[in-house]
Amino acid sequence: MKNGILGIRLTRAVGVAVTTGAVLASGALYAAPAQAAAKAPTIVAKGGYVMNNASGTSLYTKAADTRRSTGSTTKIMTAKVVLAQKNLNLDAKVTIQMAYSDYIVKNNASSARLIVGDKVTVRQLLYGLMLPSGCDAAYALADKFGTGSTRSARVKSFIGKMNAEAKKLGLKNTHFDSFDGIGKGSNYSTPRDLTKIASSAMKSSTFRSIVKTKKYTAKTITKTGSTRTMAPWTNTNTLLSNYSGTIGVKTGSGPEAKYCLVFAATRNGKTVIGTVLASSSASQREADAKKLLSYGFGKL
Repeated sequence: MKNGILGIRLTRAVGVAVTTGAVLASGALYAAPAQAAAKAPTIVAKGGYVMNNASGTSLYTKAADTRRSTGSTTKIMTAKVVLAQKNLNLDAKVTIQMAYSDYIVKNNASSARLIVGDKVTVRQLLYGLMLPSGCDAAYALADKFGTGSTRSARVKSFIGKMNAEAKKLGLKNTHFDSFDGIGKGSNYSTPRDLTKIASSAMKSSTFRSIVKTKKYTAKTITKTGSTRTMAPWTNTNTLLSNYSGTIGVKTGSGPEAKYCLVFAATRNGKTVIGTVLASSSASQREADAKKLLSYGFGKL
């Protein structure tokens, strides 16, 4: 009798297993199309682009090849050009000139609050460029790494190097007429191009270290040779604190550019990188970027 009962139990168990398997199979059939149909997010920014950083595969596009003013996201290329210099000495000192300070005042530009006469290292200038988005730091770097006998010639030469880098990357919709994004009517790029510039810049370990830093305090050398501890520079990229895995890259804004953000994040060893241009506010560009990052990771 025991064997008979056992047989009945086994038969029931098999029946339950078969039924459960059918439910699971049917669930899988319904789940797969739902995942495949995950809608691309709606963003406020007028342009957006996201790609798999490893393969360069596009994950999201919105007016990705429409040329727009880029604001201070231009400074990604400024840093890239500096870091591409042969025999670069990051500890070389640059003396801050009155022209850099005057430029900030004249343009009401974002500033690293560099002090005229102080000696600042190239490394510190790069932090001042990328964290508080210092246009004074950008000017100092362009003056230092351009060639020519006058400051204007050196700056022109440096901007020429920025355009040469864009050409080398095969970018057809990017042109620079400034070292910091305060353009003269011909400073533009696209979400796709800016993402490619950032992806290339991120190959530099120095660049990666800088753009993922939330706060940095520079110690400069004054005219008299004493050490000045600068007020800390805070990174304008709030994603570093507000989106898990963020590793960079750079904010930008301006009357024409509106609110821009080039962003990158790494999760489970995979990196998604992208750009939003012409969003409506600082908080909105962050919200746009978060949506695109999460969508991008969902497609990997």
